[in-house]
Amino acid sequence: MAVNVRIPTILRTYTGGDSEVTAEGANVAEILDDLDARFSGIKGRIVDEDGKLRRFVNVYVNNDDVRFEQDLATPTPAGAEVSVIPAVAGGC
Repeated sequence: MAVNVRIPTILRTYTGGDSEVTAEGANVAEILDDLDARFSGIKGRIVDEDGKLRRFVNVYVNNDDVRFEQDLATPTPAGAEVSVIPAVAGGC
């Protein structure tokens, strides 16, 4: 199922500068596989060597953080919007 994927600025070098791309997949894991097939290396910036989301990367399906849903198995229905957002840390 086709979904829109929002790409953060730091990963746009993989997508040729595109801030939004489409991808196919029934869940987040399949979406990331499809992205990596088209934009080689992008998945490695989102998931670690164990295949888990990197600590400082957040992924949302519509407005839901996948970590509070089914993680990479979170369904991505047709027309959904997937957002990849690098976490921001800091403080005083």
